[in-house]
Amino acid sequence: MINEMQAKLLEIKGSVDARLESVTDLKALDDVRVALLGKKGELTDILKGMGKLSAEERPVIGQVANETREFIEARLDERKKALSAAAIERQISEETIDVTMPGKGNRIGRKHPMTQVVDEITRIFIGMGYSIAEGPEVETVENNFDKLNAPPDHPSRDTQDTFYTDGGFLLRTQTSPVQVRVMANSKPPIRVICPGKVYRADEIDATHSPVFHQMEGLVIDKGITMGDLKGALEVFARELLGEKTKVRFRPHFFPFTEPSAEMDVSCFACDGVGCRVCKNEGWIEVMGCGMVHPNVLRMSGIDPAEYSGFAFGMGLERIAMQRHAITDMRLLYENDVKFLSQF
Repeated sequence: MINEMQAKLLEIKGSVDARLESVTDLKALDDVRVALLGKKGELTDILKGMGKLSAEERPVIGQVANETREFIEARLDERKKALSAAAIERQISEETIDVTMPGKGNRIGRKHPMTQVVDEITRIFIGMGYSIAEGPEVETVENNFDKLNAPPDHPSRDTQDTFYTDGGFLLRTQTSPVQVRVMANSKPPIRVICPGKVYRADEIDATHSPVFHQMEGLVIDKGITMGDLKGALEVFARELLGEKTKVRFRPHFFPFTEPSAEMDVSCFACDGVGCRVCKNEGWIEVMGCGMVHPNVLRMSGIDPAEYSGFAFGMGLERIAMQRHAITDMRLLYENDVKFLSQF
């Protein structure tokens, strides 16, 4: 039986070159490989009979079988390389490239103007020692109104101004609730900015949207004064708009700060002379600010007799629109690539 198996193995080995000569593509080559070496291939079929051989005969057949397998695999590999090289040569000869044709450049994306504003303002305040705080966009009435000293009859609490949900929750109308959470969970000194989306029941027009972005800031420490507030915001304005930027503060009212103010900056488009951007006033309103109301500190567990602080907040769409002289907020969100690619 051993002689018969040796003869079959040698027969297979001798037929390999002839079988590969007729192979013209890689699919046919794989068919030959399976027919010879596969689980049901000719070599495997012969080796199934090794169980009938004696202990002395098995090593002899095993050696011949290994030599046969190595021979077949070497011939298959050589044929594969030859076929691959031929395919490349054929492709080169059949395909032509006109090197005089202009190339197709890849369109490179860029940051949305709103993202640019958020990144730049964040960079400025981080450089001034602030950290970033975030909070949920679905808030409690307590955090959004009560702990910010808003009275029960405050207009912003009305359903026509605020989006309420089931269970006494609402979509935050400002990022101030993030400040409430920071004060409740942190001990002074506190120095944070709170960027994020806010929601108000406004009709969509050139200057209003039910969804927009705010950036608010909070500083709590011992001995903080209105002078610290004015100094910090003046540094911010000059970093954002240029060293020649001037600021002014006008008295205002916010329930969560006392005293409160609106901060204006000299128009960066005309240096305060008056133009279309600033409506010929020379000044542009950019944010509200003030000293944190003692009641707000007290409701957050901070003793107003020991600590004081200031807070500020700005609409980021307004900043983007003023910087780029955009007259309609809707242009920022209509996804017109031609428009957005300007910035």
